[in-house]
Amino acid sequence: MSRKVLLIEDEPNIAEAIRFLLIREGWQVETHGDGADAVQVIQGAQPDLVILDVMLPGKSGMDILRDIREMEELAGLPVLMLTARGQSRDREMAENAGVSRFMTKPFSNAEVLTAVRDLHAQATRI
Repeated sequence: MSRKVLLIEDEPNIAEAIRFLLIREGWQVETHGDGADAVQVIQGAQPDLVILDVMLPGKSGMDILRDIREMEELAGLPVLMLTARGQSRDREMAENAGVSRFMTKPFSNAEVLTAVRDLHAQATRI
C-alpha cells in the first residue's frame, strides 16, 4: 500500500521540515508551492493525503479545498489544512469546505505525525 503525501506549502522552511519528518517515517512526499495550479498537481500526483496551507500565492488553500471537494474523484481525499491564522472563522470556513483536519502554526512534529497517521488510518478503513 502506498503512503504518499502531497504537501502544498509556499514557505520553504516549513515545507522542508514537514517533508523531512514524513520521509523519516516512511512516507513518499511531493511538495508544491503555488496555489494557482495546485488542483492539477493533486490530480496528477494521486496522493493518499494532502497537507494544504491556507495562504498560498495564486489561489488560497480554502479555494483549492472547495475545488477538490466538488470533484468526484477527489471528494474523499484526506486534507490536513495548515494556517498561521488560527481564528475560529478560518477553522469554521475550512470545516464548511470539507477539511479533514485543521492545524495552526506553529505546531510540533508530534502533532503533524499524529494528524497524518490518523487521517491515513481513517481513509484506509473506508
